[in-house]
Amino acid sequence: MSNQQVITNPLGTAPVGQLLRKFAVPSIVAMLVGALYNIVDQFFIGQSIGELGNAATNVAFPLSTSCTAISLLLGIGAASAFNLTMGRGDREKALYYIGNAATLLFSGGVVLCIIAQLFLEPLLVFFGSPDNVLPLAKEYVRITSFGFPFLILSNGGAHLVRADGSPRYSMISNLTGAVINCVLDPLFIFGFDWGMTGAALATVMGQIVSGFMVFRYLRNYKAGTLTKNHVRPQWKYAGYAMSLGIAQCCSQLAMMTVQIVMNNSLTYYGAMSQYGESIPLACAGIISKVSFVFFAFCIGTSQGMQPISSFNYGAKQYDRVKEVAKLAMLTGTTICIVAFIVFQTFPRQIIGLFGDGSEMYFEFGVRYMRTYMFCLFLNNIQPMSSTFFTSIGKPKMGTFLSLTRQIIFLLPLIVIFPRLWGIEGIMFAAPIADLMAAIVAGTMLTRELRSMGKEPQPVIE
Repeated sequence: MSNQQVITNPLGTAPVGQLLRKFAVPSIVAMLVGALYNIVDQFFIGQSIGELGNAATNVAFPLSTSCTAISLLLGIGAASAFNLTMGRGDREKALYYIGNAATLLFSGGVVLCIIAQLFLEPLLVFFGSPDNVLPLAKEYVRITSFGFPFLILSNGGAHLVRADGSPRYSMISNLTGAVINCVLDPLFIFGFDWGMTGAALATVMGQIVSGFMVFRYLRNYKAGTLTKNHVRPQWKYAGYAMSLGIAQCCSQLAMMTVQIVMNNSLTYYGAMSQYGESIPLACAGIISKVSFVFFAFCIGTSQGMQPISSFNYGAKQYDRVKEVAKLAMLTGTTICIVAFIVFQTFPRQIIGLFGDGSEMYFEFGVRYMRTYMFCLFLNNIQPMSSTFFTSIGKPKMGTFLSLTRQIIFLLPLIVIFPRLWGIEGIMFAAPIADLMAAIVAGTMLTRELRSMGKEPQPVIE
């Protein structure tokens, strides 16, 4: 890459702190929007339907996680490939990653929608739905699945838009859909008395608008015009992009796998406890969605780091790569500490936002939140490290780290611990997994930063 190309691109010259704010804030907003879709539905459903409605949205959540997994596989992957290639000065080749990703994002949503429509009831039962929750979950997902293509395009496309240097537009497109959802939810649920159907329709309408806004931007991409050749899927481009996005995708798939096992465990061991089947399932659903709000700040910060570290690694400006990694880690860890204090101090108040329940309902929810999230202050280390390795073209290390917390540590623990201590064991599995994953990720990231610049760069396909 020529010095002139570095000079003319602000990713290679602007202050790192300024760049991280520019890219991280819209990324955080985009992640918050994703959380907001689920939380707004959970809030209004909890107020109108109650405990069973909250449990139904929790049962449906693995499908939303699947959408996020596809979005990250192609969105983060193509954005990383694009920025790495642009950092090496090959603009024309970089555009193929964007075009291929755009086509596959929407297509992936169509496929997932068809699967959900064809196998809806077996999927929801597999996700852990009790009999008394299943009708509400079916009513909700049968409609929201039609929004999957637009949800995946808007979420994954946001990364493509940010990679082109337009983080503000990606933020606005996602925020617009969330605002529409927030406005229509109370109107449809309470005004028209449509219940779960109203919540689902409001969600889909917001997703369609966001998807069309991303499509509009891609037709006028700043780095260059996307032609038919760019958007026609080609494995050499799509495959490399997916290899860079596989870490974040695996992280979401791992999260989905753990959630399915968790839902079934909560239903099974809940029935054996004083709480019954629905209370643990409802409380866990609330806590997982609320925790995603704070987690949006961590993931958004790491995603904001991605174009900066990718471009400068491609340009061999390793000091800037190290600087942005350390700053992102410090920012995310500070956010985690604040979230830890909030969740430990106000658990009952947070749960109470999502509707009333029995005293036993609140008793379980408070204990679950405080115990399950006890090591929250460490939760930034693993996802930030995973994203960092992907952004510098080392997807194998990023993929390994993406699996540590959910699959390697948490999944075995939520299978083993409840056998020893019942439903209490599920609560204690998470903080132990958080601690172990943080130790592994912190060690690998430290070694990488110390050795950076002393080994050959990975080759862009």
